[in-house]
Amino acid sequence: MYPHAVADEVHVWRIPLDLAAPHVERLGQALNDEERTRTARFHFDRDRRQYQIVRGALRAILSRYVDAPPGDLAFVYNATGKPALRCGPGEQDLRFNISHSGRMALIAVALGRDIGVDIELIRGNIPTEEIENRFFAPAEVASIRALPAADRRRAFFHCWTRKEAYLKARGEGLSLAIKEFELPIACGETADVLAISDHPSDCPRWWLRELVVGSGYAAAMAVEGDGWSARLWRWPSGSSQAIGRRP
Repeated sequence: MYPHAVADEVHVWRIPLDLAAPHVERLGQALNDEERTRTARFHFDRDRRQYQIVRGALRAILSRYVDAPPGDLAFVYNATGKPALRCGPGEQDLRFNISHSGRMALIAVALGRDIGVDIELIRGNIPTEEIENRFFAPAEVASIRALPAADRRRAFFHCWTRKEAYLKARGEGLSLAIKEFELPIACGETADVLAISDHPSDCPRWWLRELVVGSGYAAAMAVEGDGWSARLWRWPSGSSQAIGRRP
């Protein structure tokens, strides 16, 4: 069973990136000329396959919401490259965001509200302290360093995915420096944005949610507004589970 888009629900789709070749080929049939050209530019076969899966799955998923063939969907991009569906007068204001890492991709979908999603494979070769010093707010760095050493790497990825999801939801790229807003460090399902330097009163507009998507991954979404519930969907099976609500 596949869902319909409704204003009080947000959906996150989990897509495996290790699909068999025949499935990848079928997904590729819906891509447009620009997407096929970009696919061909990737040097490594793994990257070509993953791009084809993500774009093909995006088309397959969105087509169910708007009741149109996957190959007929058209996209537009804002000044920072964030994609959106090209909608005609009277059509649904369906918004989405994409992230992938390792062998998994996430696609978040919402109706009439901005949304961002991020997933990261938790890797041991990332210089977390160096990145924290460069990109995290001072209070975030202090909170991570106060944790036991064994917990700091997980906390770093937990914070990073929330920050990325928030930036992607705003759709402004790096025009807002990643140090210029502060998020809570403690792992938990939901959280508010604590501080935003350019729009302090904007904090209550956004809600952050940790996503539990698989062992060895950190993931989060940022959603605009309130009065919504969230579901995590598996693609292509269409099975789902409720993952929380914001009153």
